[in-house]
Amino acid sequence: MADHVQLFCDFIQKSPSAFHACQTLCEMLDAGGYAPLSENQAWTLVPGGKYYVTRNRSSVIAFAIPQTGFAHFQIVSSHSDSPTFKLKHSCEDESGSYLRLNVERYGGMIMSTWFDRPLSIAGRVLVREGNALHTRLVDLGRDAVLIPNMPIHFNREINDGFKYNAQVDLLPLYGGKDCKGMLRAQIARAAGVTAEDIVSQDLFLYARQPGSVWGAKNEFFSCPRIDDLECAYTSAAAFLQSEAVGHINVLAVFDNEEVGSSSKQGADSTFLSDVFARVGAALGATDSEIRAAIASSFMASADNAHAVHPNHPEKYDAQNRTFMNGGVVIKHNANQKYTTDAVSCAIFSALCEKAGVPVQHFANRSDVLGGSTLGNIANTHTSMNTVDIGLAQLAMHSCVETAGCADAEYMVRALTSLYSHNVVIGADGDIVIE
Repeated sequence: MADHVQLFCDFIQKSPSAFHACQTLCEMLDAGGYAPLSENQAWTLVPGGKYYVTRNRSSVIAFAIPQTGFAHFQIVSSHSDSPTFKLKHSCEDESGSYLRLNVERYGGMIMSTWFDRPLSIAGRVLVREGNALHTRLVDLGRDAVLIPNMPIHFNREINDGFKYNAQVDLLPLYGGKDCKGMLRAQIARAAGVTAEDIVSQDLFLYARQPGSVWGAKNEFFSCPRIDDLECAYTSAAAFLQSEAVGHINVLAVFDNEEVGSSSKQGADSTFLSDVFARVGAALGATDSEIRAAIASSFMASADNAHAVHPNHPEKYDAQNRTFMNGGVVIKHNANQKYTTDAVSCAIFSALCEKAGVPVQHFANRSDVLGGSTLGNIANTHTSMNTVDIGLAQLAMHSCVETAGCADAEYMVRALTSLYSHNVVIGADGDIVIE
């Protein structure tokens, strides 16, 4: 297994929820010498300093300041969340001799891939300690529930395009009817508190399946949550091995992209613009200088892309299709589902060329609607030249997804080039890459 693939699979095992992914990223930043900041306290920053701040404990922004002090920003943004099922506040549902859990969909998953697969539960709880409330991350860390299929004898249409009802077909089996109340007790033990101390929860199902490398030449790997934790991991790996020279390097990982980003911790929030304003102010920049720095900045919005499906190549545009292990994907859309334009494409292509990284270009068939990502959403708050990129993968939004082993290394090299070179943006359309 390639080094970055193994490290990414380890990252996945530590990141069963967006809260855990954020915590894992913070641990990586701690090890890299980055100092934590709090949004509800004043910031004291110094040239050459390295810092990070979280919001909701599910989004994180880290930044490295050059020795010269305030400058423009070079950013890689990604997201920490993946499609899954969230437990409702009152989730125990007795049905005959069984105890099921009442869940609702989070994001647009392929529902059929969640059946007949042992699943676990992870997330966060708020616990009472005297007059205070504290957050605790929890992970049952074992196979705890399963969503069973109906046998074909009772559902003869299962192979003919069956339509699932999320409230009926997708409720996971947890135990027998004598297990009522056990989930809360088990969650409490995982949090290290008593059940009575738990006030509220954000808990999700997840697949514990470890990463697996396969293929004729071990060229592919599969695991849960590749979209978009592969970009979160590779951007963090590049960020941590790069030095900020002539600009401020920024790593931004947002929550809630899968449900539209419109939350206090999503790309449609003020999180990124707040950080830019506070960094500038702490380093003595005026409002005008901060605005000029943002206008001179460059961002890569990193969210994985669709590889051509081997059984359905007809679904993809004939000239703009991408393949696993073919290099970093630049994503294009005339209707601005992706933010790439000629300027940002040229900048990122040049950075990849300097790193010796192959580039692929993706566009949907003109008669097929595609997805979108966080680049344009973030740009409505912090407008700058931005390119949408990703790595080609199969089965996006499946419970277990597949990607190419070579591409993780390609992405780390490409983003290291972005962080290490100085992208100087002058007048509109005039760029120098130092």
